[in-house]
Amino acid sequence: MAHSVLFDQDQMYGGGGHNDGLEFYQTQYANPNAAASSTGGVGVHGSADEFYASSYGTALPIVERSWLAAFGTGGFPNESPLMEELGINFQHIKSKTLAVLNPFKPIVTEIYDDADMAGPLLFILVLGTFLLLSGKSQFGYIYGVGLLGTIGIWAILNLMSQGGIEVMRTASILGYCLLPIVFLGSIGLAIDFKSGQLAAISALIPIAWCTYSSATMFVTVLSMSEQRLLVAYPIGLFYTSFALLTVF
Repeated sequence: MAHSVLFDQDQMYGGGGHNDGLEFYQTQYANPNAAASSTGGVGVHGSADEFYASSYGTALPIVERSWLAAFGTGGFPNESPLMEELGINFQHIKSKTLAVLNPFKPIVTEIYDDADMAGPLLFILVLGTFLLLSGKSQFGYIYGVGLLGTIGIWAILNLMSQGGIEVMRTASILGYCLLPIVFLGSIGLAIDFKSGQLAAISALIPIAWCTYSSATMFVTVLSMSEQRLLVAYPIGLFYTSFALLTVF
């Protein structure tokens, strides 16, 4: 039997028989069957799965609660992977690395719109590790030359170009084009560059490779095809510093 939310006026105020036009909301909590019918067949004590299914017409999604789910597409529905939230795009890393390995291939400028630093940081770490295994602890010099050189080249490019470029995008391109110097560091594990002529000859090809790749990327992104040599000169000095750190 339905009960009024409020007490009966006759009991509260000692009778009277008039309600002054007041209307009371009638509840159905005392009748489980009626409550179940009003909620689409789910009683007040129904499970969360039944309530979700009756409300949204589908089953409650299963949420995978594990640390591995954070690195994939699991977890909550429509949740982005952790690497995507951190801005790490493995497809862009692969495309930029292949562009450095094959500098004569036409460049897709869209992959350089993001300031991806995952690849450059990895290359710097690998280069420092190779030098450390060769008996040269150069981590401080690598980060110092990289920081000062990046800021200098970024300033020069912004003075030379009309549109300009962000400092993080500059660091990203310079870092990816460091890959040939990393190869030179790996060669130093097997060959001792004690001879000055051997060291110079071994460093010329990586320097030219890095300079050409990086200058081509900057010229393409900034539309500076007529200033290729002016762009390549400071970049060549930048990679020459890394080559000197590697061979000596």
